[in-house]
Amino acid sequence: MGKETKEDTNSNDTQPEIRTVDIIRYVTPLREGGSLPAIVEADDGFLYVLKFRGAGQGIKALIAEVIGGEIARAVGLKVPEIVFATVDPAFGRTEPDEEIQDLLKRSAGLNLALHYLSGAITFDPTVTEIDATLASQIVWLDCFITNVDRTVRNTNMLMWHKELWLIDHGASLYFHHSWTAWEEQSQRPFVQVKDHVLLPWATELEAVDNTFRSLLTPEKFRSIVSLIPDEWLITDSSPSPGESRAVYQQFLTGRLAASQTFLKEAQHAREAVI
Repeated sequence: MGKETKEDTNSNDTQPEIRTVDIIRYVTPLREGGSLPAIVEADDGFLYVLKFRGAGQGIKALIAEVIGGEIARAVGLKVPEIVFATVDPAFGRTEPDEEIQDLLKRSAGLNLALHYLSGAITFDPTVTEIDATLASQIVWLDCFITNVDRTVRNTNMLMWHKELWLIDHGASLYFHHSWTAWEEQSQRPFVQVKDHVLLPWATELEAVDNTFRSLLTPEKFRSIVSLIPDEWLITDSSPSPGESRAVYQQFLTGRLAASQTFLKEAQHAREAVI
């Protein structure tokens, strides 16, 4: 099954860093989602779950994965190590599946991957109990980054070594798919929280809000946004890389300042659920 992930070493007071690896072997597709992520082996000997730039929402999903994952890590939640992953243009030539071969060809260059947690199982709230603080932390995070993809149908959480790990933040920050009214969107409540799998247990949202607001600073947002490669920010529909980074940082800063808006929405949604 390959090596297990390294221990998380990114604490809140350190500058986040993302390594770059070269993909050397395609192991198997993960067909749970429509974007066909895959288990691959890199030149460092580890197995990774590779997210392709040529799939689905493309590079925007990779950007959201970086920002969402590193914000989660900054507030102390468990996230597999995120790496940049280079796919050689010739990588897919020997792949017999035409759909996968086309995806590999479209994804030549810099992609994103997360350490593969060997032996991890999908989190099931009917099987595993979760305490109120952790549930509140995750609900707060998803309201903050506008993550629509942590529901009963698709929890996007894994149990590994008796700990809860967060995966798949590519459906976050959906404002960046149009770049319009992003300031307004930063101030909006997150109405999709009503479908959050952990909402019934999220009774400590106010306490979590106080803690996370002290951990997430403009400097922290700047350091996380600076991780995004320039080539991911150069598109026909986006501002320049510098302007894009500024928008991401301002969105996050503005959303944090308006946290009571999404906090109250979550609390009201929880009252309706229980």
